[in-house]
Amino acid sequence: MTLTPHDERFIKALAVAIVDHPRATLKELAEAAGMSRATLHRFCGTRDHLLEMLESYGEDVLHQIIESSCLESAEPLAALHDLIKEHLAHREVLIFLVFQYRPDFLDPEFDGARWQPYIDSLDAFFLRGQHRGVFRIDVTAAVFTELFLTLVYGMVDAERRGRAASANSTHTLEQMFLYGASSLPPA
Repeated sequence: MTLTPHDERFIKALAVAIVDHPRATLKELAEAAGMSRATLHRFCGTRDHLLEMLESYGEDVLHQIIESSCLESAEPLAALHDLIKEHLAHREVLIFLVFQYRPDFLDPEFDGARWQPYIDSLDAFFLRGQHRGVFRIDVTAAVFTELFLTLVYGMVDAERRGRAASANSTHTLEQMFLYGASSLPPA
């Protein structure tokens, strides 16, 4: 999906609007996103098409996050830092993806195959970090991916609900992922 910067502004505003007002009409979504109903109708036509556009945009953004973080070539700790920053730079999309999550969301039998390259890239990154001695080897790369995603998406949702401040999220996520919640020094 190729969007102009103007379209991206619309789609980000609509992603947040649909999360904040899940049962809203197109007119109400347009108002919440700061546009007219006519503009929204020209932009997406129907609510179903809007949801399809938002999911496609989300897929593109996740691919962009992986590419921008240089997971295959950067030093693992620097790549992890960039990976967190890139995810947080796209909060609106992550909020929408959290909102859309359902038990079969990642199931390849349904629509989950579209998210598999993102998951595979994260798995490969954590495995590479394990081979380089940066990440623990007693936890699988797949579990690292799941823990990472849970922390990042959870933090974005907590920010949205006012339970966490966004100012320090990158540092907090990095520290929690690398060192956990213990105040004791690592053994």
